Amino acid sequence: MDKKYSLFELNEYIRRVVALNLPDAMWISCEISQISISKGHAFIQLVQKEEEGDSIIARSEAVIWAMDYRRLKRKFESELNSLLQEGMEVMIQAKVDFNERYGFKLIITDLDPAYTIGKLALQRQKVVEVLKKEALLQKNALISLPGIIQRIAVLSSEKAAGYHDYLNQINQNQFAYTFKNQLFPTTMQGDKVESEMIAQLKTIALQKEDFDCVIIIRGGGARLDLAAFDGLKLSRAIANCPLPVITGIGHDIDETVVDLVAHTALKTPTAVAEFILQLNLNFEMQLAELGQAIQQLSQQKLKNEEFTLNHLENQLKFSGASILKGKQRMLDFLEEKIPVLLKAKIKSEESRVSGFEKMCQLLSPENTLKRGFSLSLLNGKVISSFKIVKEGDVLETILSDGKIKSKVL
Repeated sequence: MDKKYSLFELNEYIRRVVALNLPDAMWISCEISQISISKGHAFIQLVQKEEEGDSIIARSEAVIWAMDYRRLKRKFESELNSLLQEGMEVMIQAKVDFNERYGFKLIITDLDPAYTIGKLALQRQKVVEVLKKEALLQKNALISLPGIIQRIAVLSSEKAAGYHDYLNQINQNQFAYTFKNQLFPTTMQGDKVESEMIAQLKTIALQKEDFDCVIIIRGGGARLDLAAFDGLKLSRAIANCPLPVITGIGHDIDETVVDLVAHTALKTPTAVAEFILQLNLNFEMQLAELGQAIQQLSQQKLKNEEFTLNHLENQLKFSGASILKGKQRMLDFLEEKIPVLLKAKIKSEESRVSGFEKMCQLLSPENTLKRGFSLSLLNGKVISSFKIVKEGDVLETILSDGKIKSKVL
């Protein structure tokens, strides 16, 4: 008959086997699925996924005891918080522990940031290659910046030091420029950065007529803090943003994928403020230069017109005097000639009138009758046609020396 074990005996046996065969800590690659901090201890759920896909093929519980957690914090400083993020791939040094009561657990004693950074770099390169294939790396850069920027959509955390540095720099400028900065708050590190920022970019796109540009700003931090800014989905959203996007993510050496797809990438939030101020200053200087050019052209135009007017004035003076002299000579000529011409005209008209009088006398009825003509009347009216005379009518014929009455037969 097979030997029977109690659960405690079985677990004790497993503990001895584990302690005997896995006595030393070992380096393990995995992904952090969940993490929580309680009483100074870090309780972590670790997973391993398929190389192609998200299916989990292994899972384990792990813990960093408070003493080791404090030691690692001193060793890695702010980088530890960046490493211990959900979704982060890490290389941990852990001792395998099996307790009869609490079961299997990995006791983490150390981490290797270089492994995580290398994995992120590899992932970043894959994202860049995808963006190249989709022709998105330069898409946002092709959007023209307006000549002057005043209405700004800001993606940042309201509590971020970089956000307040930006506001101080841009609002307290020496040029007295005023700006409308509207904050669209998002977290700036961790696994929620991508989803929150994409949601806010969609909101801004619906109000694109209200803004001149979008800026993404945050303060400095460890390289691992920037992992969220290498995501493919966020990079796509920025590349397809209908407004130019300016970044100031607060890093001096490393360049995120978000920087690559943005219209303009700057190192810090204050550099973003200086960029906008300089852009507006350049516009103001162009206006000033244009104003000076207009003033110079106006002055030159006035001088040219003044010269033309003086020239015309002189011409008018000379021409006026010449015209007056000509007109005076014409008046003198007319004054001399009009009486002569008037007399000749009167004599000519008198001759015409005399001719008309003679013609009228020659053509008068009396003179016409004397030349042998007669005038026949019917009932006192002159007969101009034989058709109006009928048999029996009494006609009166007037001659130069008398009248004759006759009856029509």
